[in-house]
Amino acid sequence: LRTVREHAARVVVGTSCSLLHVPYDVEAEPDLDPALRARLAFAEQKVAEVVELARSSWDGPDPAAPSVPLAAPVPGGERAPYAVRAAAQAERLGLPPLPVTTIGSFPQTGELRAARAAVAAGTLPEQEYERLVEAEIERVVRAQERLGLDVLVHGEPERNDMVQYFAEHLDGFAVTRNGWVQSYGSRCTRPPILHGDVSRPASFTVRWARHAQSLTDRPVKGMLTGPVTIVAWSFVRDDLPLRDVVFQVAEAIREEVLDLEAAGVPVIQVDEPALRELLPLRRASQADYLEWSVAAYRRATSGAGEATQIHTHLCYSDADQILAAIDGLDADVTTVESARSGGRILGAVGGIGRGLGPGVYDIHSPRVPGGEEVERLLREALKALPAGRLWVNPDCGLKTRTYEQVESALANVVEATRRLREELALS
Repeated sequence: LRTVREHAARVVVGTSCSLLHVPYDVEAEPDLDPALRARLAFAEQKVAEVVELARSSWDGPDPAAPSVPLAAPVPGGERAPYAVRAAAQAERLGLPPLPVTTIGSFPQTGELRAARAAVAAGTLPEQEYERLVEAEIERVVRAQERLGLDVLVHGEPERNDMVQYFAEHLDGFAVTRNGWVQSYGSRCTRPPILHGDVSRPASFTVRWARHAQSLTDRPVKGMLTGPVTIVAWSFVRDDLPLRDVVFQVAEAIREEVLDLEAAGVPVIQVDEPALRELLPLRRASQADYLEWSVAAYRRATSGAGEATQIHTHLCYSDADQILAAIDGLDADVTTVESARSGGRILGAVGGIGRGLGPGVYDIHSPRVPGGEEVERLLREALKALPAGRLWVNPDCGLKTRTYEQVESALANVVEATRRLREELALS
């Protein structure tokens, strides 16, 4: 500001951009540690600071920024070659051609949301809430079995949000009570505050994955959020390079992967929908970001054995712009949003040499796709991918849809897949 004043007769002081994406007032967060709260500025505090800066005389030295040495990058980690993994996974899972799965979440009912709020308010015992979650998991598993899906999910009824839930179970994070910000459209989230070194005190997804797997003979996916996405959708400390923070989260996720595998979970999905979102705007910085973000993902999944199938998912972005990086993640199966964009990504996926599931059901709309529509999308996908590597799945999670919509849509997806399987068997 002093420098600007040397070149302008009149200086107007303001924030650098809209305050839309920060919470309103840090004083509305009595649950935060006072030492942490003193380090934070939400919208009201930022405006007060702007006023204070404008009133200042700008005399005195500039505040010195702390110098933080760059930490050495953590090795990404390597799994066995894909061909070896694919053979081991085929023997273990025994899946049919064009296996059908979903991305992870199933509808979050009003009863679940009310129960979660009651636990937070102290009016519902934790054990009673956990019984509701277990019952909802069984409902989800039975629905998938009835519909004929091949790789099941537990539906994530215990999760309020795919990032906040993880922040609540990892050291180094704080969560807010009223820190809502707009996410997209009219939907809002409460981004966690990543303020310290990240570690995982104990496993927190294994219990629910193990319960779901105990209910069925079909393989069930363990569901995790990837390190880049956790960091991208949080308010992050700025006293360390972003790369180092992401690698800390990757280590915590790696421990969860290992515990899921030890519990007998055969398929583990580590989602990275924010991989493209965090890509720097400056082209000169993009290659470095993609290198370390891919290495962080590979570190998070590097402990999985050959017979454990690793899935990843990307959505909310132009994934076709970073296909080389997606391929570099080395996931056994990658599911991507495709139906909503009319299959645009299909023209660019030929270079990915592992399993790929371009979405065939646009979950952003309450509209239920017909079987003929799904079949047409699958035929287009088969022009770009061999049947042995094509997976069948929705564009994204089903959290925002109703059970009526979801079951009707998935029934059509399974029926279209069945028709194509019969056709492939005769060819």
